[in-house]
Amino acid sequence: MQTPPELKSPPSPRFDLVSAAILAGVIVMLALSAMNLWGMKRLDERVDTIEAAVRRGRSSGPDPGQVHTVSTAGAPARGPEHAPVTIVEFSDFQCPFCAKVVPTLKQIEEKYGERGRIVWKHLPLDIHRDAVGAALAAEAAGQQGKFWEYHDKLFANQDRLSADDLTQYAKDLRLDLTRFESNLRGATEKQRIDADVADAKTLGIEGTPGIFINGRYLAGAQPFEVFEKVIDEELTKRSLPIPPSPMSN
Repeated sequence: MQTPPELKSPPSPRFDLVSAAILAGVIVMLALSAMNLWGMKRLDERVDTIEAAVRRGRSSGPDPGQVHTVSTAGAPARGPEHAPVTIVEFSDFQCPFCAKVVPTLKQIEEKYGERGRIVWKHLPLDIHRDAVGAALAAEAAGQQGKFWEYHDKLFANQDRLSADDLTQYAKDLRLDLTRFESNLRGATEKQRIDADVADAKTLGIEGTPGIFINGRYLAGAQPFEVFEKVIDEELTKRSLPIPPSPMSN
């Protein structure tokens, strides 16, 4: 018997691919929007973290507004002992920023002459594997009166600070090699470096170069003009004349 038309089941609706694609697109867009909002929030959090770190970095280290007492006894120095301006440099022979300060200090010596005294303090950083060896070698050269000559050799060859290189620089400067090698292993030289590192820690220095001009702190490889401003202020405080820059002659 034939089923009456009105009792037949209605045909199943066909799956509309276009509608499904649209729905899927809407779902993806909503998901992407949610991810973007989450990502922006995370980005904002990272920016806030970075800015906070920068603010902490700016406020870390010795206070540049204070006059700090820095021990210089026994440290390698150039210039008169009683010069009106003393520049103390905590430095690392393998630090590229320290190398940038070398010509700046030479400019200062050229302009200020006997009005200035430059003192070296060791601060070999852990991130520089050859820095301690270079510092020991410089101290060993200093035992033969050649600290500054050896200092210049090290900074001129920062990418060559192996043990063989250090010995070669001693040969170049005609040092007594037997004595040089002995001093490289000497307790006195190691104690000098350790004492300087301890001084840096006490002062709160966290990187190199760390500079003090009559106890006033300068961080990093500052340009000559920054040094010049501070030195001129120190001379003015003492009612001393400020020499003209060699470039203006």
